Amino acid sequence: MKEQDVLNRKKNLRHLAAVLSVPLVAGCGGFLPDLSADSQPIVVGTTSSPSTLDPAASWDSSWELFRNVYQTLLSYPPGATNPVPDAAESCEFIDATNLNYRCVLRDNLTFTNGNKLDAQAVKHSIDRIKEINVPGGPAGLLGNLQSVRVNDDHEVVFQLKSSDATFPFLLATPAMSIVDPADYPATAVREDGQITGSGPYTLEYYEEGKEARLSGNDHYNGNAELKNDAVTIRYFSHSSTLANSLKNRKIDITYLGLAASDIDALHRGRFGRDISVTESSGVDISYLVFNPNDPWTGKLAVRRAVAHLVDRAAIASGVYKDTVKPLYSMVPAGLTGHTNSYYEEFGDPSADKARNILSEAGIDQPVPLSLWYTSDRYGSGTALEFQELKRQLEASGLFEVTLRSRPWKTYQEGYQNGAFPAFGRGWFPDFPDADNFIAPFVGEQNALGIPYESPKITEILLPQSRRKSNRRDAEVQFQEAQQILARDVRLLPLWQGKQFLAAAKELSGAERALDPASIMMMWELRRDDE
Repeated sequence: MKEQDVLNRKKNLRHLAAVLSVPLVAGCGGFLPDLSADSQPIVVGTTSSPSTLDPAASWDSSWELFRNVYQTLLSYPPGATNPVPDAAESCEFIDATNLNYRCVLRDNLTFTNGNKLDAQAVKHSIDRIKEINVPGGPAGLLGNLQSVRVNDDHEVVFQLKSSDATFPFLLATPAMSIVDPADYPATAVREDGQITGSGPYTLEYYEEGKEARLSGNDHYNGNAELKNDAVTIRYFSHSSTLANSLKNRKIDITYLGLAASDIDALHRGRFGRDISVTESSGVDISYLVFNPNDPWTGKLAVRRAVAHLVDRAAIASGVYKDTVKPLYSMVPAGLTGHTNSYYEEFGDPSADKARNILSEAGIDQPVPLSLWYTSDRYGSGTALEFQELKRQLEASGLFEVTLRSRPWKTYQEGYQNGAFPAFGRGWFPDFPDADNFIAPFVGEQNALGIPYESPKITEILLPQSRRKSNRRDAEVQFQEAQQILARDVRLLPLWQGKQFLAAAKELSGAERALDPASIMMMWELRRDDE
């Protein structure tokens, strides 16, 4: 990901306010559904509003909305880590070399506009991702795809350039959502603010950055079994507003958007007895990215000096109150291939080592460094985290740090255009495999929008790892790739998240609602009194 990305919700939209803001509102229905008091939708909160409604343009947490309104060939049943057919009836490699992957579609698939969903629509959906090639978009996921072939209305075959055991996982990502060729141009992003999908829900109403209202799709034909009739997603800019909405029961459930202080308050019961909180291991990570085209961060010595100064433990405990844990690898703990390569390379924080590195490179003045972060994406802790990074770097006397921030939409445009010397990102996996914590960040086309040429990783180690159906057999390749990443220091991992889910106690199904990429499958949520 889908870039790592986080959920939160905002205030209820009043009908009059919605009418007055018609120029800002777009949706499949263009009106507010009239819900009776006894059929109010479940309300989910998030700080990550979609950056686009077109799957061809998004490699970020827009995927959560996509998962619920679009359909993919494969998807994850609750509790599963391996995908199974969804829009497809069956999918499999059809040759001994694992270069050709065939999917046969279910019968009677239709889009919400009534048009037929067939193999040609699947081909159109995948081909346009590569054709449009949005910077920082999902085209980077398809670098190993040679072609898509349609045999008949029901059968589509993907021909790969090299063997890839992770390809079924890729087809299960919301980036590969199936769209209607009649509504989604082959060479351009759809920009009318509407969605034509075939997923469990239809989008009844949408206001960018504010709210999305979903209702059950009567024509859906797939694996999901809806436990509710409707869900409202509210988008928040600040963790504090999200927390207040949860306290005041304006939302029913949220996760990963609360500040550390709010999570502590939840554990202490300060949100009331009718709100429960559960904690589990997370696979989301936070990291710094250095721009190699910047006069300062383009210097390896500067990047290595930063790596020697960052105190992850102080960030985890001081800023996040141990709701995250220090990370010394781009692959989080718990996944095959994890290794503490950055600790092995840099050890504990040391100003002396950082000073020696800069001195040997002929840098004898404080390095001016601009650190950028998004002001509205990952919760209020982000600003505090970057203030702590500034404090740590400046305490050494080796850096003069300027902090800058932007809202996510313009922030994303900025780093993809190479405007930031160093910037923060979060990452949720597209699928639960070490490959997805390495491959998206390297190569000419990647999720960062900044080319990272590393032929040893892209041309040798990753292809070797993808030939291993048993992913434990790929551990050696993943560990060597991480050693290269640590030496280059183009990316600097900071912490690995823990997962906190806060929900009203009358809500059930929350423990089943997150897929392996921590994307919420809204259809699993249910009120106990329904």
